[in-house]
Order: sequence, then C-alpha cells, then structure tokens
Amino acid sequence: MNISLLDKKFEKIGARLKLAGSARNRVRVSGAFALDIATDRQGEFFEISSDETAEVEVLDVQPADRHLLLLVREGGEKSKYLCGHDERHWFIAGIPESAPVGNVPQAKAALKPREVRVAESQKRVAGKARNRRKNAAFVRQGEWFFLPVESMHVDENLVLKGEPLSRGVGSKPHMAEFCYRTGGETVHVCSRHPGGVTAEQYRKILSGNNNAKHWGWTTMVRNPGVYVKGRIRHPDHATITPGCWHQVVMNTESQSRAMRHVTFLD
Repeated sequence: MNISLLDKKFEKIGARLKLAGSARNRVRVSGAFALDIATDRQGEFFEISSDETAEVEVLDVQPADRHLLLLVREGGEKSKYLCGHDERHWFIAGIPESAPVGNVPQAKAALKPREVRVAESQKRVAGKARNRRKNAAFVRQGEWFFLPVESMHVDENLVLKGEPLSRGVGSKPHMAEFCYRTGGETVHVCSRHPGGVTAEQYRKILSGNNNAKHWGWTTMVRNPGVYVKGRIRHPDHATITPGCWHQVVMNTESQSRAMRHVTFLD
C-alpha cells in the first residue's frame, strides 16, 4: 500500500489521511482492513488501519465534488468505498459488490435503492439533478431518501411524534417530527446485537446468560414501511421539512460486505 500516493489523492478532495497501523474493530471493516473517520485538533480526517495483506488504491477522484472511490483488495475479495464530504462532515459508504462501479458517479448511482431509481425515471429526473439532495423524485438527508407520496392518507391516531430513524445501535438517529409506520418485525436491540433479535432469540439469550438483561435492550421495529412529514432533524445535516407524507428508504450500503451488519430500525 502506497500511503504517500493515497495521501495525495485524498488531498485533492481537501481531506487528510492517516495510517493507524494494525486493523482495529471498527464499523467499516474487511478482514484486516479498517477505514474510519477520526478527529484531532485540526478537525476530521480519514484513518486507514491495515496489515500487509490488503492492497488499497483510489480508482477515481472528483476534486470539485470532494469525492473519491477507494478500492480494497484482500484475500481474493474486492471492496469499494465512496469517500467524500456531505454538507458538514466527511463520510464513508460501502458500495454493494454486485454493482459494476468504476468511478464516483457510478458509486453514487449504486447507493440508490430501487425505489429511488424508479421514482427518478417516473419523474424524468436527468443529468446533474439526480445527484442533488433535492429534486422532483426525492429529498435526501445523509443515507436516507424521502420519496413524496402526495395522495397518501393515514389514520391520525396512529401517527407517532418525535420518532428516530436509525441504522442500528451506535448510529446517530435522524428524528422525524411525524411518522407513520406499517408492517416490519419487532426486535430487541442492544450494543451486542445492533441488528436486533427476535422475541424468541431474546428469551434464549436471557435464559442462557444472567447478565444479558443488563445489556441496555431497546424494543424497535426492523425493516418497517415508514412514512414521515414535518421537520426531519440530524446534527450533521440541515433540517428538511417534507410538506406531504414521504416514504423513507435507506441507501444500499447495507448490501456491501463492509456494512453487512447495518439494518433499518425505527
């Protein structure tokens, strides 16, 4: 791994890069490789932890857009990461291995779920408008897409207030002023089981470990149909205010190996 060359590529998007040495247990991990965003007195920087088995290179750099596409080869497997700046902070997004991605625009497209691509086609969103945070098809806030459903009517008695939209334990939730939920699976979540466990699995865990009841469990709903309106807040992003009901859809990074433990929890 040529850290000097990588450093120059990250500099082109206005970012700093540091090598941390041995790989540690982080969220975005592939074997002995880890990629993280850390902070020091100068602010945020990208940090790579890797042993000698991982090959790391930058496939594409878009300086004006402040994004680059990173490729990691390890043990016969390839992982790709979109690294860039979104509103206020740097971010890392794992790209699904099934997507044929070789540059930044393709990586952005691969992160869009099917529902978003269909909405873009129906609304005839084209060109640069597809990469905006707001267009005729959606409003985006971080990893979440909000698709307008103008004709939707709900039972006001079932509308929840101040609901979190979360990828799981450890992520900072996006808070929705008004939320309407349909379907999904009720699960029990804690730091040791961030993706949630079913009621049966939960009972088995508690019966098999006397300390398990002290793990800070929370009851949530996994992969529900979620619709929101009103103010959507998050400390890392500008507040958005969908006027009508919007369907909530998460980007596709949970389909990548690097983010395989990510799930939609509400």
